[in-house]
Amino acid sequence: MAAFAAMLLMLVGVPAEAATPPETGNDVSWPQCGKALPKGQTFGIVGVNNGTANTTNPCLATELSWAGSSTGVTAQPKVALYVNTANPGSAGSWWPTSNTYGGTTVSNPYGQCTSGSFGAACSYMYGYAKAYDDANIRGVSTPGSYMWWLDVETGNSWSADKASNRADLEGMVAYFADIGATTGIYSTTSQWSQIVGTVPPSSSLYTARSWLAGASSLTSAKRMCAAAPLTGGGKVTLTQYVSRGFDYDYSCV
Repeated sequence: MAAFAAMLLMLVGVPAEAATPPETGNDVSWPQCGKALPKGQTFGIVGVNNGTANTTNPCLATELSWAGSSTGVTAQPKVALYVNTANPGSAGSWWPTSNTYGGTTVSNPYGQCTSGSFGAACSYMYGYAKAYDDANIRGVSTPGSYMWWLDVETGNSWSADKASNRADLEGMVAYFADIGATTGIYSTTSQWSQIVGTVPPSSSLYTARSWLAGASSLTSAKRMCAAAPLTGGGKVTLTQYVSRGFDYDYSCV
């Protein structure tokens, strides 16, 4: 479950169980650890992290098993993943100092990342590294077989430089593309504008699918499918609303 909705869930509480409306799915993550999960979902989206980009959801295996029980009757993948994103720079517990990570020297479109630099080149490497970790050390089997959503929210740490934040997310997209995985973007229009801003057609983010948060009901989630995507070449394929203490996701495709 994305952090934007997690705050709402902690306020309203989680019921013992809830049946998912027909043709919608649910997303879950660390706030649902040890609690009842939705029932009858057509697809499930599971958070890989424990609220920040450098952590692991302690209930990932259990929740992946739950997602695997989805009915799979929409165009959405039966099981998908989402990851927290950030660009903390000097505030982070780790920051790259080169274009090498995981034993691979990365082709960096922003040039050479060097120690003490917090611009686009090192931001790209930070995003690449977090995606590498998500795929390799969190407990995800066959990571290339999943759709990965990038959760972009102001609740995490970001640079004041939007271009560097864009580079960070492009680094994530690059790693997931390297393993054959598809990516999309979860956010709200206002948060995306504050963190990344307008994405040029040359960016790998430009054609990314959008998963829009902030709908107040199933009816408004359906209407939100007609909203503008987060990037100029993208398409809104999912919308999210909170009901009865759970995140519900409506498929626009």
